[in-house]
Amino acid sequence: MKILLTGAAGFIGYHTAQKLLERGDEVVGLDNVSPYYDPTLKEARLKNLEGKKGWSFIRGDILDRRTVAKAMEGCDRVIHLAALAGVRYAFDHPDEYIAINITGFFHVLDEVRKQKIPGLIYASSSSVYGGNTKLPSSEADRTDDQLSLYGMNKKDNELMAHTYHSLYGTHVTGLRFFTVYGPWGRPDMALFLFTDALLHDKSLNIFGEGKMQRDFTYVDDIVSGVIASIDKNYPEEIFNLGCGRKEELMEYIRMVEVSCGKEAKKEFLPMQPGDTRSSLADISHAKEKLGYSPKTTIKDGVPKFVEWYRKYYSI
Repeated sequence: MKILLTGAAGFIGYHTAQKLLERGDEVVGLDNVSPYYDPTLKEARLKNLEGKKGWSFIRGDILDRRTVAKAMEGCDRVIHLAALAGVRYAFDHPDEYIAINITGFFHVLDEVRKQKIPGLIYASSSSVYGGNTKLPSSEADRTDDQLSLYGMNKKDNELMAHTYHSLYGTHVTGLRFFTVYGPWGRPDMALFLFTDALLHDKSLNIFGEGKMQRDFTYVDDIVSGVIASIDKNYPEEIFNLGCGRKEELMEYIRMVEVSCGKEAKKEFLPMQPGDTRSSLADISHAKEKLGYSPKTTIKDGVPKFVEWYRKYYSI
């Protein structure tokens, strides 16, 4: 298949591109390599993809409709991962979130309609569950109590995709990712921040007084769900992609300490606005319809990240 992958220089996008190319797909990557976080990390990911059979890259923005249209020409599927991610950055930059995550999504979705692309797979988020405290979170649960602009953006994406399916028959699959981690991860994510602080003898800022719980999901497991969604290409679906296990934040930190071979200095802080106390995915729907079967626990996944970090930063 020929696949357009937006956000190809991003964390999940990079790993998705690697797997698709390994199995022989043709991948057109589209990314503006924004400075939202260290662009040298994004450039390094792209460097690893250069020269691989089936890979081509367009440095462009999903806010430019003509760029999106050109990148999509002749594609069999579109994987839309480009977005302004994270919860807290939106507090001071709401206009950017609306532009990229709403208007940008519309450009991709509407171009899929215009070019009659057989299927669109797009990134949603566990953030859509917002203030709903029912655990585990199921795709059928309420998602109308958003705690963050980012969660609202992703819910809007789901509603827009549903409307396009209803009006035009566009095949759309939304994937609600749960706390993704692994090598080449984002510098604003907890695992990167914890590892970086510990290896530089800085205190770890631990929010929620260390009492938070998360469904930490290894990036390779996420990618397996993305690829299964491409191949199944259901007319309209929403899937949770998580590990299906709830881990204590302090156990996650303990795994970082074990992997780094030292104990961290810790500073316990209150919950941050927009955060939830716990997350846990009900992955039964993805298991049934995608054959999704996550395999990596934090005991195995965290050391892989720390190993990558040490190598990449020569520490």
